[in-house]
Amino acid sequence: MHSEFIPYGRHQILPEDIESVVATLKGSFITQGDIVPQFEEKISEKVLSKYSIAVNSATSALHLSCIALGITEGDIVWTSPISFVASSNCALYCGAKVDFIDVDPKTGLIDIEKLKVKLNYAAKNKKLPKLIIPVHLAGTSCDMKALYKLSEKYLFSIIEDASHAIGGTYNSKPVGCCEYSSITVFSFHPVKIITSGEGGIATTNCEVLAEKLRMLRSHGIVKDESKYKNKNQGSWYYEQQMLGYNYRLTDIHASLGISQLNRLDNIVEERNNQLSYYKKLFKDMPVSFLRIPRGVKSSVHLAVLSLLDEYIKKYKLIFEGMRSKGIGVQLHYQPIYKNPFYQKFNFNEADFLGAETYSKCSMSIPLYPGLKREQQIKVRDIMGEFLK
Repeated sequence: MHSEFIPYGRHQILPEDIESVVATLKGSFITQGDIVPQFEEKISEKVLSKYSIAVNSATSALHLSCIALGITEGDIVWTSPISFVASSNCALYCGAKVDFIDVDPKTGLIDIEKLKVKLNYAAKNKKLPKLIIPVHLAGTSCDMKALYKLSEKYLFSIIEDASHAIGGTYNSKPVGCCEYSSITVFSFHPVKIITSGEGGIATTNCEVLAEKLRMLRSHGIVKDESKYKNKNQGSWYYEQQMLGYNYRLTDIHASLGISQLNRLDNIVEERNNQLSYYKKLFKDMPVSFLRIPRGVKSSVHLAVLSLLDEYIKKYKLIFEGMRSKGIGVQLHYQPIYKNPFYQKFNFNEADFLGAETYSKCSMSIPLYPGLKREQQIKVRDIMGEFLK
């Protein structure tokens, strides 16, 4: 390992985070107590959603959201190919078929114009999606209003995969308010904006969906007597009403999440400041950063730069060179359809030229709370050595 390895992202744990977790460990419950509901309530207050349902990962939240929306065998789900595999795996868990929407390589977000063409073609062939999952890559919201208008025309549901995007806004409203979607999903993995260790949450404004999500995360079990199918049982009674899962979040994780949520605004501000500084540092170099569309405040989960011109041909050399010098660059992401598991579905790379372009020239450089300006300068200087 290099003398100073600077990762592309990392968690930040402060004394107040430790105190919050210790207080829970000393309390009466470490799971299924009152801390998870508190966390859910605080998330809803922050993102202006009516309901929040915390689970053990964003992957679980995506899976349960698909089930809650009735995705089943034979249905079609579309998402972005430039994402972590969970964005499409969640549909496969339900027996659905997956397809992808190409991205704009300048933003990394789904290309709305290409989506319009794809939907028109699908309508003619009677192969429309039942669900579309836009991915807010690097913390930047997709054009949700445009997507919602298309959903009204073509009658598909929307789950926002906002795993990267808590603390961001779209048209001055918080990502997660679900103005243009049925459900929004956030991740609290350690490299995300805030962390609960592991964890995720689904936000929604629909009481029916919220109730389904709560049941599904805990074996499909109901403990509210007023909702029982079988009435007048004993005080010991509870009933399973659907096939669910053990996807619960513990109070320990939630207590860390609450503590981190208290400083979300400061974290997002620091990330935006770091990105602005990188843009100044790299302004005379043959690279570009992902464009953030007008009307969007990104939470800046990632600082993604793209190599320009002839330097694209040297991508592997530059990428491996940066790592050899202690700079933990990463690709977020190779197109999902390139994974060996997905190759059996026979996707055609020519259908996703934006994703192909993006993945051949883009890399994430270090950005996280606590990253020092001298470290950012070091990243620039080492990159500069390979771009001479």
